[in-house]
Amino acid sequence: MTSISRKDFLGLGTLATAGLATGCTAPPGSEGERPDLVVVNGDILTQDDANPRAEAFAVRGDRFIAVGSNDDVRNLSGPDTRVLDAAGATVVPGFIDAHSHPSGAGLNALRNVNTNLGSIARIQDALRARAAETPPGEWLVGYMYDDTKQEEGRPLNRVDLDEVSTDHPIVVGHRGGHTGVYNSRAFELAGVTVNTPDPFGGHFYREDGELTGKVAERARAVFDVPGGSTREERARGVAVICREMNAAGLTSVHQAGTGSDAFTAYQDAREAGELTLRMNLFASGGAYRSLLQAGVRTGLGDEWIRLGPVKFAADGSASERTMAMSTPYAGRPDDYGILTMTQEEIHAAVEEAHRSGWQIGIHANGDVTIDMVLNAYERMAREYPRNDTRHRLEHCSLVNTSLLERIAEGNYIPAPFYTYAHYHGEKWIEYGEEKMEWMFAHKSFLDHDIMVAPASDHSPGPYEPLMALQSMTTRKDFAGRVWGPSQRITMDQALKICTMHGAYASHEDHVKGSIAAGKLADFVFLAENPYDVEEERVKEIQVVRTVVGGETVHEA
Repeated sequence: MTSISRKDFLGLGTLATAGLATGCTAPPGSEGERPDLVVVNGDILTQDDANPRAEAFAVRGDRFIAVGSNDDVRNLSGPDTRVLDAAGATVVPGFIDAHSHPSGAGLNALRNVNTNLGSIARIQDALRARAAETPPGEWLVGYMYDDTKQEEGRPLNRVDLDEVSTDHPIVVGHRGGHTGVYNSRAFELAGVTVNTPDPFGGHFYREDGELTGKVAERARAVFDVPGGSTREERARGVAVICREMNAAGLTSVHQAGTGSDAFTAYQDAREAGELTLRMNLFASGGAYRSLLQAGVRTGLGDEWIRLGPVKFAADGSASERTMAMSTPYAGRPDDYGILTMTQEEIHAAVEEAHRSGWQIGIHANGDVTIDMVLNAYERMAREYPRNDTRHRLEHCSLVNTSLLERIAEGNYIPAPFYTYAHYHGEKWIEYGEEKMEWMFAHKSFLDHDIMVAPASDHSPGPYEPLMALQSMTTRKDFAGRVWGPSQRITMDQALKICTMHGAYASHEDHVKGSIAAGKLADFVFLAENPYDVEEERVKEIQVVRTVVGGETVHEA
């Protein structure tokens, strides 16, 4: 093998002769500094611009210490070094989901009825089964419902749920998280009739003088749906979703909206050895208020649990067709969507958080809402400038040239849905083809040098990064229809978004997002190279192994 001098080894860069990137601080002859693990014979897509392809890398502790050729990395090994032969497999940095809701998804899986069944009849059967074991008067709660994916060709309604039970109040929540369908008993307990006025930021849907059962946004607050869970259940929910996300190749996740119970759940899961995702937690509600009063701000924590932005929500949903837009929905000339914050409320929330040193993330789907949030961010940039805030626009679904220029100017971080073009394609007819050229605008963001972040918003969207790669590069839905072809990006760009851009969104690009010496040893083995398979098979690529901090957390 090629020998490496101490001088070369301490160069902390790419060796011109050997192609080895290293961050070691001691010579390879020092047994205490030998790597714990080397991976060889890989097709390694590092996402490190200085060293984009490699055959091998070395890991000591939880960090990469060298990246380069098989011979050079093998030369670092000692008698106790584990050698993992990738056998030609494609290896990429651990994928990052920069906007998701994992703790809620995990808890739902433990407690409630999964209604992602593709049929109203099957939803009714699942709820009846739960009703049979639930005392009358107690709530039945469904989750993961999708209004456009039912075999019957129509959405669930109040009458369907009344056929399940009138002794139990029932709600079936849309996977988008902004609407639910309720039965008559639920409306009765809430005191809601067809004549009840809509509150600001909410809507009771009506048809032919009757409540349909669908309720949107703030109007859902009138229903006293129990949300209680035990501390043990919450920790188990974290463990469940960690395993599922690891199996998809995720190693880091940003939880958008974290209350005090979820903060506790992540810590409990970590103490039990079941936290296998690195978490960047957005504070919301009472948790944010308590942290703010204590003088705590974004950045507190470590490489496993880190305090991220504060989270606010200013409008409705893209998948549930309630986001606030300057032009109406197709076929609904009077429907411009729903705002859930006023401009004054956004200004006040942003000023308090910005002046207190927080990064900020505001849910803003429609162009009207994005404009309002930018107004507040730009006001603070003028009146109370801070360096490198990386304030965020969560979802940032519908943009235009003016908004893109403002986002670029302020170095704000949009986090549009990365699996939506594919997964929710049947919904985009309600926006129309012209709008879809400006929705989930990954290409436009990149063209404006904007560090667009990868975001599933799970449960609203699937979290699988390989589906995201396919969705962003093809813009094809399940039926093969292309939505917004001008927004298609390359596989190079999609991989960079799902790794380095995700790290940048949380101010962690110096420690994760690429396979490079000195960074955290988070990586994924894929059974096939996404560049080599048919474009419509990318989402089917198997994740063979997921490693976090040098430790395998998933193996197929």
